[in-house]
This record gives sequence, C-alpha cells and structure tokens, in this order.
Amino acid sequence: MTTADYGTLSLWIDGRERGLEHGRSSEPVFNPATGQVLAELPHATAAELDEAVRAAAKAFAAWRAVSPFERSKVLRRAADLIRERLDRIAAIMTLEQGKPIGESKSEIIHSAELFDWYAEEGRRAYGRIVPARNESLDHFVVSEPVGPCAAFTPWNFPALTPARKLGGALAAGCSVILKASEETPGCAVELVRALHDAGLPRGCAQLVFGVPSDISRHLIARPEIRKISFTGSTAVGIHLMKLAADGVKRVTMELGGNAPVLIFDDADYDATLRLLAGGKTRNAGQVCVSPGRFFVHESLYERFTRDLSERFSSMRVASGLDPEADMGPLANERRVDAMQRFVEDPQKGGARLMTCGRRLGNVGNFFAPTVLSDLSDDALLLREECFGPIAPVVSFANDDEAIERANAVDAGLAGYAFTSSLKRIRDIGRSIKTGMIGINSLVVSTPETPFGGVKASGFGSEGGIEGLQAYSDTKLITMG
Repeated sequence: MTTADYGTLSLWIDGRERGLEHGRSSEPVFNPATGQVLAELPHATAAELDEAVRAAAKAFAAWRAVSPFERSKVLRRAADLIRERLDRIAAIMTLEQGKPIGESKSEIIHSAELFDWYAEEGRRAYGRIVPARNESLDHFVVSEPVGPCAAFTPWNFPALTPARKLGGALAAGCSVILKASEETPGCAVELVRALHDAGLPRGCAQLVFGVPSDISRHLIARPEIRKISFTGSTAVGIHLMKLAADGVKRVTMELGGNAPVLIFDDADYDATLRLLAGGKTRNAGQVCVSPGRFFVHESLYERFTRDLSERFSSMRVASGLDPEADMGPLANERRVDAMQRFVEDPQKGGARLMTCGRRLGNVGNFFAPTVLSDLSDDALLLREECFGPIAPVVSFANDDEAIERANAVDAGLAGYAFTSSLKRIRDIGRSIKTGMIGINSLVVSTPETPFGGVKASGFGSEGGIEGLQAYSDTKLITMG
C-alpha cells in the first residue's frame, strides 16, 4: 500500500458520511515515516456538533429499547467485517501512525475481539433480587444505559481505544459520539463504517473531528450528553473532569502512566530480557502501559544494562510498511523533540548513555531505541512518562527499596515484576499501587479484563465486565 492508497476521510453524523464539501475547515494528516500528506481531514462545524448531539439523543431512545440479543448481532457482524478488512485497515494504521504492519494487524484483531466480547457481555447485564426486610416488599436491582456518551481517544492506538469505548457504550444500550485523534483518523473512520455496514441504526455511533478543545467544550456542555470517556494525558483529563463536573456527568478517565519494572535476582533472566526488549519498543514505546522505569537487582544490573543495549542496537528501525522493521517511527515531530529532551536531561546528572540516544536520518520521525543507566533520582525519565523508546535502568539492593521506588511517582496505571518467588509475587501484588500489574508477563490488556489506573492515572475501567458497567446506571426498584 502506498500513500496514494490511503483514501479520503470523513465525519459520520446521523448515519451519513460528510467530507470536504462546502469549503469546510480541515487539516492535513501526515505519514510519520515520510512527512508526506496522506489526506485532508474535515472538521465538524458547531452546527454539526449540535446535530450530532440531537441525533445521539434520538438514537438512544430507540437503541436502549433494542434487546441485548439484537444489539449483540450488530456488534458481532461489525467484528466480522473488521476482520474481513484487516489488511486494508492495518495498512491505513501503519501509514497514519507508523507502527510496524504486524503490530497494526494485531491491534485490528484485538479491536474486533473487543466488539465480540462486548457483544456477548451485553447479553449478560444481569440484575439481582435483594431479600427485603418487610415481606410485603420486593427489591430489584437493574442496570440501565447511562445515556448518550462523548468519547475522546488518542493517536497511539487508533483502533483499539475507540473499539473499547464504542463496544462498551453500544453493548450497554448507549449512543456515542466519538472524537478520535486528528493525527490518526483513518482507523476510526473504518470502525464506524463497519458498524454502519453491520446494521447499526443511524445516530448510535457518530464520529467528529476538529480542534480538540473546542469539540470537548461543546459536547460536554450539552445536557443530553450523560457520560464522558477519555484516554489521554493527565493534564487534559483533569480539564475534562472540570467541564464534566458542571453537569454532574459520569466520567471514565484513562490517563498517563509511567510503569515500573522490577527485575529480581531470581527472575528467569533470558525470558525477562526478551520480553522487555520487545515490550519497550512496541509501538516505539508510545504505549500508556509500556515498561517505563527499569529497576534491576544490583546482582544483575550491569549484565542487564549491557544485554538490553545490545538488543536495542541490533533492532531495525524503519517504515512500518517494511516487513523487516522491528520498530517504526514516532507518531509526530513533537515526540522526537521530547525524546531528545529526555535523553539530554539525565546526562547532566551523570547518567551513562549506553546506546544510541539520537534521531535517525533526516526524513520521518525516527528515533533509535535508547538505554540510559546510573540515573539520579531526580532524572526526568524517573519522574515523567517519556512515551517513547527510552529505557532508564537503575539498580536496587532489596525488595523494600524496589517497591518504594516503584511507588515514587503520581502515576498508577500499570506495573511489572519478574521473579520466581511466590512470596514476592504475593507481596508485590499487594504493594504496587497501580490499576494493573503483570508478574512475569507484560499482558495487562485483553478484552475480558478491566483496563484502568489509580492515582493520577485516572479512575474507572474499560474492558471486562467493568467496561459494560462503565456505561450503565444502577437502579433499585422496590415493589410493595
């Protein structure tokens, strides 16, 4: 697939696609591997946003009355269509986001599986009967869809994150207006197209683009919107929560992370090294649950730092369309500038640059996988999420020190530990303050498990049964 095959982009409002007609405002979408323009992305007008809200409210009244069994059919058919269109959607993702084509295909498959999961889980939104104190009363607890939703998704997983929100909302019986990333819009267009082709009624899933702050302010202020779901930075999440507070609207926030990785002296060393080398460079490190801060037992510290550096140095960094690429470009120029800042900062405090640490070439947003060691505690990499292919490695002497370092930041999305001790596994599971923790594994995101964080990483979960509950209200009905 070439840049010319990327296709045109559109909004989806009230069941219809809307393109660049009528001279509307737009913005270019770039290929991060080449810097070339892929297409022009139309922006929604304020009038169209209002139209979308009205359509969502009208559609909600009808969609909530559709049986979970029938809603399930639509989601399953959409999942099948996504799989049928796998090659095309994956190529669109790689062109607009940069990740290797194999990673794009995995993400598309995962997105279809999310629709499948919600299709089935939506059929199991059970209530319960609560025994009453008074024999003349009956208590029934039921779940009801919360109402029209506004969902905001980022550029790093342009299919997976929208699928989480679309699937959960639609399975629960809600309508949803999706504001996907303007930098990676093509995948969201394809997901919404698949839903409509699968028979989703008009107005149930809509897609808008524009100036993010303008759209969020406009949609959240509308009284018809009853639920906000956002994935992105902590700073933006805080802003959206303030906007939602004025209308007392339900929110789910999946915000920034800075995942600790604890490598103990009894870990399966070879397996750990292999997992972390691939996990850190997945999507060029632009993953909210990416291994972020590497804490290695002092007995393994020098060996691990050397071996990780060698693995990073041998990786092929190239266009995601190159079948031999181990890692693609960063998604935008901003990330390249940020990586340079994260590399330079710790060296001022005496950190060692073990490998690379620089931009690659003069075309595209390529940055070499990088390892730094001997960082001081105030190094930027240990305090802030770098969101890129940089691994800061520091040593620890004992378990208490490792856990203290792991919990030393405000973020609490994901964490990881590698050990063969059952006691350590139990202690770490209880002690690390994150919403998700992988022990001897990096798998913390599947359709059937909850995905969400604590502390400054937000609250609420999507995925699993919690993902359906996120779009549902609980109602008590007492009958006498």
